[in-house]
Amino acid sequence: MRKAIIYLCVFVAVQIFVIYAVQTVWLMAEGMEAGRALQLVLSGKAVTSVPMLIAASAAYSMILLIVFLKARWSEVSPNYLRTRPWAVIFWSAVAAMGTIIPSLWLQEQMPALPDIMKNEFAAILSSPWGYLTICIFAPVVEEVIFRGAVLRALMERTDEKKGFWVAVLISAVLFAVVHINPAQMPHAFLLGILLGWMYARTGSIIPGIVVHWVNNTVAYVGFHLLPGSMDARLTDLFGSPTRVLLAVALSLVCILLPAIFQLHLRMKKAS
Repeated sequence: MRKAIIYLCVFVAVQIFVIYAVQTVWLMAEGMEAGRALQLVLSGKAVTSVPMLIAASAAYSMILLIVFLKARWSEVSPNYLRTRPWAVIFWSAVAAMGTIIPSLWLQEQMPALPDIMKNEFAAILSSPWGYLTICIFAPVVEEVIFRGAVLRALMERTDEKKGFWVAVLISAVLFAVVHINPAQMPHAFLLGILLGWMYARTGSIIPGIVVHWVNNTVAYVGFHLLPGSMDARLTDLFGSPTRVLLAVALSLVCILLPAIFQLHLRMKKAS
């Protein structure tokens, strides 16, 4: 557990430091005096643009990858790909699609949670470069850290048979909490359980990256194809509560559960 907490602290600290640094340098590049720029950034009064947010995200993503891989906190190996796990990768993508509607439905049944990152998230999604941040950097970096480092550390302290789900659930809770935004936490928790299970079964972050990429890509595409989708409820998309329940049932029975079953049959660790 101590290692997992250290990894989380590094994850958060690097993000905060890099965001502040990029904001300060950005304001200085626009002609502001260094002291004034730093004062605005530290007070939270600095105006952040979309390019600035994307630049900061790219910067801390690269730094985090370098830190975690160089320190060998998370190990990346081609061994899993050498097993030709194409069926697992396919069913991982299907499972990701199957989680979306049921997860949104469950979230709508809960008390409304504040969406404190809504404007920033929408701003990043509105940019073509936002795809790089949300759909490429985030899946890779978060799987390297949360499954490849945090969950691996938790599993080192638990019996593989008895403590399997304990480690997965703890990692899912941590994954949800570090999203900071309450509105994202329920989906992040459920997704974290799926991602943790997949890592525990395969010992690889590849299936998790696929799930994470599909999940974030759907959000990106939906934002552009369905204006206002961030505020829409399932009834706005399907027309009535009955159709919503039918969509949830079809997603579960025809997409998610078959994908989970296929993954259960096919997932194994590389020898």
